[in-house]
Amino acid sequence: MRTYLSIAFALAAAAASAFAYGAEPQHAEGSHDHSEAEETEYGRAADPAMADRTVVVEMRDSFEFSPSEITLRVGEIVRFVPTNAGKHEHEMVIGTMKELGEHYEAMKANPAMRHAEPNMARVAPGKSGVVVWQFTRPGEFYFACLVDDHFDAGMIGIIRVVGEAVSEGAHEGHTHAEAQPHEHSSHEMQGAYGPYPMARESSGTSWQPDSSPHGGIDANLGDWMTMTHGFVNVVYDHQGGPRGDTKTFSSSMLMTMAQRPLGGGTLGLRGMISADPLMGKDGYPLLLQSGETADGQTPLVDRQHPHDLFTELAATYSLRISERGSVFAYVGLPGEPALGPPAFMHRFSGEDNPEAPISHHWLDSTHVSFGVLTLGVVRDRFKLEASIFRGREPDQYRYNIETGKLDSASLRLSYNPADDWALQVSRGHIRSPEQLEPDVNIDRTTASAIYNRRFAAGDWQTTLAWGRNAKTAHDNTDAYLLESAVTLSGIHTFFGRAELSDKDELFPAGGPLASETFRAGKLTAGYIYDFPIARHFKIGVGGLVSRYSLPGALESSYGNPTSYMLLARLKIN
Repeated sequence: MRTYLSIAFALAAAAASAFAYGAEPQHAEGSHDHSEAEETEYGRAADPAMADRTVVVEMRDSFEFSPSEITLRVGEIVRFVPTNAGKHEHEMVIGTMKELGEHYEAMKANPAMRHAEPNMARVAPGKSGVVVWQFTRPGEFYFACLVDDHFDAGMIGIIRVVGEAVSEGAHEGHTHAEAQPHEHSSHEMQGAYGPYPMARESSGTSWQPDSSPHGGIDANLGDWMTMTHGFVNVVYDHQGGPRGDTKTFSSSMLMTMAQRPLGGGTLGLRGMISADPLMGKDGYPLLLQSGETADGQTPLVDRQHPHDLFTELAATYSLRISERGSVFAYVGLPGEPALGPPAFMHRFSGEDNPEAPISHHWLDSTHVSFGVLTLGVVRDRFKLEASIFRGREPDQYRYNIETGKLDSASLRLSYNPADDWALQVSRGHIRSPEQLEPDVNIDRTTASAIYNRRFAAGDWQTTLAWGRNAKTAHDNTDAYLLESAVTLSGIHTFFGRAELSDKDELFPAGGPLASETFRAGKLTAGYIYDFPIARHFKIGVGGLVSRYSLPGALESSYGNPTSYMLLARLKIN
């Protein structure tokens, strides 16, 4: 307990530092004066302290950059961190193809030539450099390694810059970036579990599409690379019909991830906290939702339970075993086992919807498990992992760290066939998940597909998921989810969710409908308008409305309800 609290405080300190400043790794070729940076066809050098994002670019002896394609918006100041993963010297030089070719020919003619320019970094094996650049006009530009014959071998990457040109008078200004806040590109920090972009990673060890937006604050603290993101929602909730209720509540999440090289691999720390316990033990009204308990005696029905104060305290370690492969371990108390798609508040298609899905306990309810050990192997776009974990869901005491036997197990296969897709299938045996039904175990099977579409004005992501629970001495029940969200210009967010779920916990034991299974549907649509208030923060206001498809047996209890929520939020962008 004391160890995990220490980790939490360390992560909180890292988060505070991230808000205050972004420390830079040392440039391999020294520093440059950016006060009068020369304007080029592809932009200009910029001040590291003004960087909007960090993009890690790995350089390999196989004459490859990873990523080899990067999409940016005009006006952004980007801190590139070229990292040499090979045994030979490499460099990253930004320019037009014509300029890079001329530079390469000059170097071939004079092999002893060595110079440092703000658009380049030459990096020794196992080291990293820094190039900080602002792209001031749209177009396609390039980066290449001009060492020896690497350019001829095809060690070239492309940078696609979209948006409107920045005026020449706005030197290193943020007029464009502040007017249209961005989400981070799909290629930033290196993945904690393998040789792929950090944007592929979502909650626990789950994967999302590589092209997914990944908002947050990046910082470098010595050898540590950190990223912090989170939100606070204030919600007015009205659930209609005879079993509905009204409540104003707040939900929140703050997460910090940190990683550094160690012993030939990558060490990671993950910490996530929530102020949800402040909303009260009985959570907030949500028709057709069930699971967990508020007092240890009666189940929560038509309500969503609050999350615990500590929702993740985890350590990870990965070790590369080939150019495209790795093995990794994940240990969490609490943590998330390898079961189901990314948790609903961590996938872009669902994170802006302030209410939990009614399919939550068929898909991702294990995302806060008090005791998790996961081992996995990554090979390019495939990942196979297995977990042992504590099956019991969190109890009504929301501020503590629970312990117990790791009595449950799961297996998950993930595959990202392209940058825009993430697929997974998983199977788990969950022992005694519900405190009020200690003799009931669940065999859970899930499958999901996530598609993300990037375009000049924003992102559009859709998730399709299915889950099946096979309870001890009960019939199998299924849940289906289709949700989608689109952002435009970093200001407008439209989201929707359609669900169909077999609900078998809607009525108390002893009643005529107890343990009966009802297939119920729900359709939700919502919108949020965001106001940027600072460099990494925005305030949003919006709402949602929900309608239901209920079998006749439920109409006398639920009527024909309409529910809605109004919200205001603060989000780290």
